[in-house]
Amino acid sequence: MPSATALLTFVAALVVLEITPGPDMMLVVARGVGQGRRVALLTVIGMVFVAGVVQVGLLVLGVASLLQAYPAGLVILKWAGALYMLYLGVRMILASLAAHRDKRSAVGRISDWSAIRQGTINSLTNPKSLLFMFAFLPQFVDPGAGPIWLQLLVLGSIQKLAGILSLGSVAMASGTVGQWLYRWPGLLAWQQRFTGVVMIGLGLRLLLSGNAGPAPAAHR
Repeated sequence: MPSATALLTFVAALVVLEITPGPDMMLVVARGVGQGRRVALLTVIGMVFVAGVVQVGLLVLGVASLLQAYPAGLVILKWAGALYMLYLGVRMILASLAAHRDKRSAVGRISDWSAIRQGTINSLTNPKSLLFMFAFLPQFVDPGAGPIWLQLLVLGSIQKLAGILSLGSVAMASGTVGQWLYRWPGLLAWQQRFTGVVMIGLGLRLLLSGNAGPAPAAHR
């Protein structure tokens, strides 16, 4: 197990990570406002319980060491995340425009499975989460404190489970805002467009940032 000092330092860094906005949080906000609490919470489930299992499993299997040895791998993951954010941003804008042309009262709905799938893919390609887990988290491992794989498992699990509190709270709050906005469908459509523009901006920023990895707590 990690030492108490390392664990407290890790939790402090994790708090900063969770409260700073980024791709995962923006997607949850968009889903909460546009489709309601249920879809937003299903998006969080995809991020925490599906993507989380994959990410923690890869971390324990040694992907952190592999990415540190081959930094180009992390750059490729960053580009993949940037392209996916661009895709989601464009899709949100097009969906809001289609809803306006069809004179519908709400932005197009998505299925429960689509919400989980999009949350999973968004988290798996989220540069902020990847940088923290694969580049920053291993620094809290103490080889003298027990099996390294067990420490990585504990720290990685803590990071992903923290998303239940942070992203779950965002899902509930954005769902409440979405219910209020449904009284004004025009505002709801403009919110969808604004979120799409922000997602595109985040994606472009990552694409134009080059090979230099940003600080773990700067891009969520």
